[in-house]
Amino acid sequence: MYSILNAIGNTPLVRLSKITRGLQSEIFVKLEYYNPTGSYKDRMALAMIEEAEKQGKLKRGYTVIEYTGGSTGSSLAFVCAVKGYKIKLVSSDAFSEEKIRTMKALGADVIIVPSKNHQVTPELMQKMINKAKRLASKPKTYWTNQLNNPHQLRGHNKMGEEILAQMNGQLDAFVASVGTAGCAMGVAEVLKAKNPDIKVVIVEPAESPIISKGVEGKHHIEGIGLGMIPPLLRKNLYDEIITVKEKDAKQMTRRLAREEGIFSGTSTGANVLASIELAKESKKGSKIVTVAVDTGLKYLWTEPYLKNI
Repeated sequence: MYSILNAIGNTPLVRLSKITRGLQSEIFVKLEYYNPTGSYKDRMALAMIEEAEKQGKLKRGYTVIEYTGGSTGSSLAFVCAVKGYKIKLVSSDAFSEEKIRTMKALGADVIIVPSKNHQVTPELMQKMINKAKRLASKPKTYWTNQLNNPHQLRGHNKMGEEILAQMNGQLDAFVASVGTAGCAMGVAEVLKAKNPDIKVVIVEPAESPIISKGVEGKHHIEGIGLGMIPPLLRKNLYDEIITVKEKDAKQMTRRLAREEGIFSGTSTGANVLASIELAKESKKGSKIVTVAVDTGLKYLWTEPYLKNI
């Protein structure tokens, strides 16, 4: 008998047709909102939990702990609901209400850390991490500690394998925005092993270009640009960094929904915008793959959709 956990992965890959008019390259988008919670974070959540089980760090009766903007938390709550673990999550009002409600609906105990003007800042992230660390100091807890957990890469390795199969090995570049860097690095491990010439491009907010320029800033593209260089990021696995302005990413997110029927969050808009920038400088006929990170249903009461309802 199949578990709902078997529904994670094997998501569709589609080619953009309208937004890319006039470009000499093709852009393909991996629709990760086909995962059970509507996010590619399902992949990493399952990988982290199952590896902890194998190592004996997570046992029956334990409580899983994590800090999260909401997508990782929803995915962990989903996996824990299926496996029978309690879960306690640290989040913030800087992130969408839909995500917080989803975590609670899946049985998580959610602790909210107040933000300043609903913005994602390095200070906010550090407060969330510190709170999770204190909770994880109690007995019978397991902290997945996503920023420092290399086991999440295994979940995204599978995405890389799927992309190679769906593209018949014929792609020139992969583009991914960076939060924990799990997706970018997990996919890159597979693509670079197959063909070192496949270019891997990472994306970060222009308002907080910590990786490319060492500058911290405030922004509201949920899930990326955490104000720190993620420990899982490896320079040998990416070739270029593209920065994207928040307002431009939001505009592209709206265009994706209205012109391509791809209903997603702002980090997806950033991915596609960066892919278009890459396409403009790529050779004719290049094939670029990027990711629709999650569903727009998580963001209905936030920009980019709120002012358009």
